[in-house]
Amino acid sequence: MKPATASLMSERFEAAYNQIHHSLKDMVNSTSNKFTTLVRYGSHLKVIQNFQDELIQFAKLRNALVHEKHSDGSYIAEPHHDVVLRLEHVAQVLSRPQHAMTIATKPVVQFQYKDTLKHILNHVESVTYSNYPIYKGTEYIGLLTTKAIVNWMSCHLQKSTVDLSQASIQDVMTYDDERIVHFAPKASTIFEIELLFGKHQQKNKELQMIIITENGRRNEKPLGVVTYWDIVNLNYSNEKQ
Repeated sequence: MKPATASLMSERFEAAYNQIHHSLKDMVNSTSNKFTTLVRYGSHLKVIQNFQDELIQFAKLRNALVHEKHSDGSYIAEPHHDVVLRLEHVAQVLSRPQHAMTIATKPVVQFQYKDTLKHILNHVESVTYSNYPIYKGTEYIGLLTTKAIVNWMSCHLQKSTVDLSQASIQDVMTYDDERIVHFAPKASTIFEIELLFGKHQQKNKELQMIIITENGRRNEKPLGVVTYWDIVNLNYSNEKQ
């Protein structure tokens, strides 16, 4: 029974490894099919970055298992049970990504463009967000940033004309550059959201926020928002097995 158990460990290891290899090919834009090359090319993705060192070591172990088999086809070595469990965990993370809503901030703090600055400041005392989606009815029209608020107040303090009850959000928003916002459907995965941030970075453009709605449309109710910091703070390697 012992040899059979050992063989099962190797077979489970190879199955999980192949599953990871398939996931890497789906995730990484590379002409190479080599496992370690895909890991390095995809290291800009947070999930691959978290597992990068382990994946390289798994590749070395896999090569030893597969390429150094005995003449009868049996494995020359057997992976430890804990190693197999860890590899299976990584395979599951890569092949079954969580929905973006699991890391999204919700409910979404949003305002109407006709709201006054006083109204907004009275409602954001207890939150620490720096960007607020602004809507005209159900249609998204832009982001109100803390930078815009500070710039507006600085300008009007110098003129001694600060009247928060008369300042419209539409006017205050002009005191900052327009920010890039993307809309994504509720079914989006964390990997898809991260790729959106990555594509903008490659173009040297800052994607400020991704607003998640039912179908990814700007005239739908916002269900959650994801910022780049939500991606940065992800740590897949510490998830429980």
